[in-house]
Formats: sequence, structure tokens, C-alpha cells
Amino acid sequence: MESIRELYRVGVGPSSSHTMGPRLAAERYLKRYPHAAAYQITLFGSLAATGKGHLTDTTLYEAFQGKKMELLWEPGVQLPFHPNGMRFEALSPEGRAENTWEVYSVGGGALMDAAATEKQKEIYPLHTLAEIIKRCEKTGQAYWAYVEEREGPEIWDFLDGIWQVMTDAIERGIDTEGVLPGGLGLARKAGSSHKRAIMGGEAFKRSGHISSYALAVSEENAAGGTIVTAPTCGSCGVIPGVLKYLKNQLQVSNKEILRALATAGLIGNLIKHNASISGAEVGCQGEIGAACAMAAAAATQIYGGTIRQIEYAAEMGLEHHLGLTCDPVNGLVQIPCIERNAFAATRAVTCADYSMASDGTHHVPFDEVVTVMRKTGHDLPSLYRETSVGGLAEAFRNRKDDE
Repeated sequence: MESIRELYRVGVGPSSSHTMGPRLAAERYLKRYPHAAAYQITLFGSLAATGKGHLTDTTLYEAFQGKKMELLWEPGVQLPFHPNGMRFEALSPEGRAENTWEVYSVGGGALMDAAATEKQKEIYPLHTLAEIIKRCEKTGQAYWAYVEEREGPEIWDFLDGIWQVMTDAIERGIDTEGVLPGGLGLARKAGSSHKRAIMGGEAFKRSGHISSYALAVSEENAAGGTIVTAPTCGSCGVIPGVLKYLKNQLQVSNKEILRALATAGLIGNLIKHNASISGAEVGCQGEIGAACAMAAAAATQIYGGTIRQIEYAAEMGLEHHLGLTCDPVNGLVQIPCIERNAFAATRAVTCADYSMASDGTHHVPFDEVVTVMRKTGHDLPSLYRETSVGGLAEAFRNRKDDE
């Protein structure tokens, strides 16, 4: 598995796979072929189906600013490797296509081409949580210590920067009011939700605070703000929401937060490596489900849980999102995406609570749930995998047509 630096990426929303990935691909292609007479980019599959709602076209035109560029859309065509395919072509003065590059945005802002030349260096030799547990039980290490061993002590400076970006996004989201861009007329709710949490009764304060923090970050993402993929833009509010709440509630130190982020990154890496974090490939279970598993693991560690209890919490976080579809209304990362961040964040803490009330023993291990998630995602019809053709997107569209 690669470094968790490739999982936690700082970037601009609203979509890691549809915005950050294509922008990175465009920049790399322009660096290789800067002097073409013109450029042609073709978007395939999910990128073409929801690209306008996810601002794919906007970010590509910005990347090619000052260059002649034509953008083609092929939502009904899927390239072999992944639903998020792109084809870059440099055009000669006569209009002849040259230097063709087919590349895929595989989730979380990562890229992969057919030759796998974009694959990152392997940092972790163990590829299942069962293997990691066995090793940690033998050495006495915590998950975060294993991360430090593999990544080096400099990982803490990196994670400190990641946590700063997360907290900045929470503060901006809490303080900003108004309507999110995109045409749905969706008002920001984080600020008002936070005020109600402060003034509400004890029963409401926990869920209210967690939700308001998660909403703040996911609304910032929807507005094109700077966030951290955790593991994606569409699920970026879950981990910050949980960790901000626990830091305030339990007076958790910054060191403990960074260690929780390391453990969460290890869980997310396992899901990414053994299944997928791409909504276009496996549905929203790979985004929100993965984020919930990561946050549940982080919370359990902060609670003082054992490595077995942490595994159990992560397993529940993913298991209870199995089959979750990705059907964004109008192709925007708003409905149902923003609310899903809030619900997944509160569920992650519930998973941690449930695990801490046990000894960590359970029947279905985390690794098996990851395998099931991958298969479930591949079995989902494409209309439920970030194409905005079915599900909530279809229901919303049909209602608008009838009005």
C-alpha cells in the first residue's frame, strides 16, 4: 500500500475524482506537451455524466487557460479500466491528434493510467488488517506506531498540516451563511446548526455539535473551498466533525488527534487498496462508508480502545453503509452528500461507543466487509454509481419536470 499522504490530499472541492483528479491530469499533460497548436479532451462514463455538476469542465478550462482546448463528453462510453476515464490529445496545426494519453481519476484525487505509471511507491508491505493486527500484537505496537514506523517521524508534521486545514474548513463553514452555488437553492446550515447545539439540551448537544462540524466542512467543499480528502471530497466532513467534537469534549491533545488521523489513514488505505474509495466505481459506500470506518477507528483510539476494538468499530462503520448508492442530484456534491457527512459522523461515534462496550470480539472481520463492499459496488447498476441517472437524482428530476 502507498503512503497515507496519497489519501489525505489538500485541494479545492467539490469532488476529488471529478475536480481534483482531472485538474492534476491536465497539469501533468500540459507539462509534457506544452506547445501543441490545440488540445482535445474527451471525458467518459461518470466523468461525462456528472462532470458539469462537479465542475469538471470549469477546472479543465482553468488549467488550459490561454490555450486552445476543446472538451468532448461521452457519458455512454466507458474506458476499460475505470468509469472515470479521460483522453488527452495534443493537436497539430493541421488538426491531427498526437500524443494520446488515456488516464483515470480513481478516487481521492489519485490518477492511474493503463500502464500504471501513476502508481505511487509502496510503503506498507502488509495489505490486510488481519496481518497488521497479528504484527501489532506481536510487537505491542498501536496502529499509529506502525504508521510511524512505515512513514517515518516526518509523518507527524504532515498530519499536523492536514489537521490545520480541516479545522480551518470547520471555522469557515461555521461562520459562512448564504446559498450554495449550483442552482439547487440549498442554504448553508452549519452555522445555525452549531448555534442550536450550543443552546440545546444535553441530549441534543452531542449529535448537534458533531453534525454542525461535519456540515461545515462538507458545505465548504460544495462551495469550492479548500478541504482535505478524507478519503474523498464528497466525504470530507466526517473525520473533521468527529475529531473536532472529541477534541473539545474530552480535551484531547493535538498529539492524540494526529495519532487518530494516522490510524484513520491506515484504515482508509486498506479500503482504497483492497476495494475502492471511488463513488463512480463502488457507489457512496466507498466514500461515506470508508469515511465512517476511518472516523470510528479514530474515535475508538481516542477513547483508549484496543487494536481489536478499533478494528470492530471500523468494521461496523463500513458494514452499515454497504449498498449505499451514489446518486447526486443534478450532479452536485450537495444532495444527499452534505447530510450524509453529518449522519456518518454521528454514526462513527456510535460505532466507537458500541465497540468500547465490548471486548472487540465479533463474527465478521473488517477485511471481509471490505471484500463484500467491493463486490457490492461492482454489482450495483451504473445508474447508482455517480452517474445521476437513477435514485434520488432521477426522482428529483422527474418531480421538477412535472412541476
